[in-house]
Amino acid sequence: MALLKGKGAMTGVNLIAKVYKNGVTKDGKSRYADVQLDARDPRGPEQTNLHLKSDRVQGENDKVRYNNGAPYSTGQMEEIVKAAGPNTEPILDKGGNEVGIIYGFKGNVMPATRGTGLVVNTKSVEASEFKVDDKTLNNQFTSMRTAREAQAATKESQAQAPALEAEQEQAVEVDEPAVG
Repeated sequence: MALLKGKGAMTGVNLIAKVYKNGVTKDGKSRYADVQLDARDPRGPEQTNLHLKSDRVQGENDKVRYNNGAPYSTGQMEEIVKAAGPNTEPILDKGGNEVGIIYGFKGNVMPATRGTGLVVNTKSVEASEFKVDDKTLNNQFTSMRTAREAQAATKESQAQAPALEAEQEQAVEVDEPAVG
């Protein structure tokens, strides 16, 4: 899940929403959207998980998957769609069929009142600073992978630092000849 800390970190955030055609509730009153911090937003590059909501789910055969979708009412989705305007890109399956749409927009986020994660305050949405295209999703995955690799490298170097200091201290301890 994206971590937005500090004063003003949750306001004016560039976001993308992945909305699948089959993500509608049975009663048709809500739609699930995987809203993510846009990797190109200044708060994005160091994020190892750009999703506003990311729940770990234990599936069949003990397979772990992540549920990144949060429910938004029909009215809230209309606000997101309106804010995105023409800044959309179709989501295609392997056969080239359209299965959903990516919307690029900007808004304020807040902690979810029910469940976990963050949700978009749809009263604050407007056009994004960034254009979504057919490379947007790949850029999101690449950004998260790069951040994870950087974080792992930092942890590794921090783990090696105490060992290096201990080696240097041992090297300094030299028996001096007695003067007499």
